[in-house]
Amino acid sequence: MTIAAYLTLALLIVLFILLIKTRIPAPAIFLGALAVAMTLNLAPPAQLLKGFSNPGMLTVGVLFMVAAGMYATGAITMIMDRLMGVPQSVVGAQIRILPPVAFGSAFLNNTPLVAMMIPVIRDIARVARLPAQQLYLPLSFASILGGMCTVIGTSTNLVIAGMVLDTMERNTAGLPVIRAIRMFDPAFIGVPIAVVAIGLMILVGRFFLPTRTNGRAGDATTRRYTAEFEVREGSRIVGRTLDETGIAADDGVQVLYIRRGAGILTTDLIHEKLAAGDLIAFSTETEAMVALWRTNALVPHLTLNPMQTERHTHHLVKAVVSRQSKTVGRKIADLIRDENTCQYKFVAISRDGQPVDSPLEETTIEAGDNAVLEVNDNFFYECQIDQDFALTKALKGFHLQRTDRAVEASLITLAMITVVALGWMSMLNASLLASGAMLLTGCLSLSTAARSIDWSTLVVIACAIGLESAVTESGLAEQVARLLAALGGKNPHLALAVIFLGCTLMTNVITNNAAAAFMFPIALSTAGYLGVSFMPFAITLMIAASCAFITPTGYQTNLMVWGVGEYRFMDYVKIGSVMTLVVAVMTIFLAPVIYGF
Repeated sequence: MTIAAYLTLALLIVLFILLIKTRIPAPAIFLGALAVAMTLNLAPPAQLLKGFSNPGMLTVGVLFMVAAGMYATGAITMIMDRLMGVPQSVVGAQIRILPPVAFGSAFLNNTPLVAMMIPVIRDIARVARLPAQQLYLPLSFASILGGMCTVIGTSTNLVIAGMVLDTMERNTAGLPVIRAIRMFDPAFIGVPIAVVAIGLMILVGRFFLPTRTNGRAGDATTRRYTAEFEVREGSRIVGRTLDETGIAADDGVQVLYIRRGAGILTTDLIHEKLAAGDLIAFSTETEAMVALWRTNALVPHLTLNPMQTERHTHHLVKAVVSRQSKTVGRKIADLIRDENTCQYKFVAISRDGQPVDSPLEETTIEAGDNAVLEVNDNFFYECQIDQDFALTKALKGFHLQRTDRAVEASLITLAMITVVALGWMSMLNASLLASGAMLLTGCLSLSTAARSIDWSTLVVIACAIGLESAVTESGLAEQVARLLAALGGKNPHLALAVIFLGCTLMTNVITNNAAAAFMFPIALSTAGYLGVSFMPFAITLMIAASCAFITPTGYQTNLMVWGVGEYRFMDYVKIGSVMTLVVAVMTIFLAPVIYGF
């Protein structure tokens, strides 16, 4: 090997050691590796930086915005609520999530599916009190497994199918037996693999996946509030129990009572079927209270003057009642009957860090009370904030879903997926148009769009693509390919295993499309040398190039769930090794049986 190849190999080894053994943020490690590669001139700078203009990386960034539009309107939440409900266990959640995701990924690009499912899983984990880390990575793996099943399921399959057609057109002497790959040719192997692998993940995956917490210890001094909400007419929770809806499943929530008409229910509340107009009183911590406020099925019970603005424009404010306030010594119900210009909703009240004992309407305001209010922008201009409150603080980052735009968001996303599936335009083009349509129709605000982009994920993707150039330009990829070809020998089954091993190795180190491009000529020449059909090798390449389970950098969806799931490098290695072994054994056994040498 050349000196450049040795340097590249050393750089990759150091990169993976840092990912495994340190807590340095992944973007910092990858940027450092890219800087070293550029300093050592392992590839031209333009090639090393090509990832920052790569269509795949840009597509992921834009799809974050499309997914945010689906989530901001509540569209994806409502769809998944109807399909899934509230699972009672990790296994139950995986059974409801993974098969539909795999099926969808067989016909649609898996990147937008994963992007839209990430916030859904976050909500499911919170509501059902399930460890989200046992759901995010299986989500990514299921999307990869589904993509293996058809030619259009992943770009890698399309690349290999295109290379087969190019080879047939050359009609060069000495080519092995070869034919065009049809739409469902990969399904004969991909579907059994997906069924077995997803089943295995559901049965034993939880033993390999982490259940780490975010490290926040319980705090005995955490402020608790009394919060009151009404069940909105026509909402999804009408006719369902609190247990079925999951809205009171958070550890920080306790249901105090349900008031229905003139009666008050205080026993077996979790199993009481809810009706429109029911008032539910909660004792809750701040974070859980905000989650209740964001639930579209609930609205704050007490409103100071009717609010003329749309709810999706409202936000939360924490306010401390001052000693000079005219409200001190008065009941909240009296304030509601007053005539004044202020418009806001009472969401919750806390006194001395504890919830108040009485219903909010009957609560007499005292100086120092902490209130959480739902307000519009006029609150800061028309209310006597300085006189009534000693302190006001906006709770940043919490917004209500604009459910009146859910249909528009769903149609925009469906149109995006359809035009890509029909081949009318690229995923990047379609997602750019979709994100623009989300903004123009009000499904997504500019600020929400900007916040939705996970920049750390994009940096890692861009750097990983750039480092692939170093692997190629330094000659390291060619050396690895030659070694694998030599190991194949004259046994077609052994040669197939070596092709799978080499392609999987390259997929996890560089990118799946690059791995397919590197290994295709080796597989083709191997089949020609052995005098056997190329079909088992072509399908094996398709499966192996998507077998990116062992590293987070092997596939875009792995990178997308890496940060949000707070995974470590070894989390991928542990469960990814098992998945890779299952896929390898099934592929090497089934490919010759189904397609024949």
